[in-house]
Amino acid sequence: MRYVVIVEQGENGFGAYVPDLPGCVAVGDTREEALRLIGEAVELHLEGLREEGLPIPKPSSSSEYVEVGAA
Repeated sequence: MRYVVIVEQGENGFGAYVPDLPGCVAVGDTREEALRLIGEAVELHLEGLREEGLPIPKPSSSSEYVEVGAA
């Protein structure tokens, strides 16, 4: 499965989260680290759902870019 991951740059590093998996987040000093860690977090999140006998959410989020003129 492929889940959309949102990466945001903060003052001290990068945060990442998965809209289809509430509570599944990661932070890292670099974008690459945040992406690596969110991949691990997704695996652990899904493993926890399986262990609890809960359904695995199907990926449903998507992303698009909108171009606008610079102000």
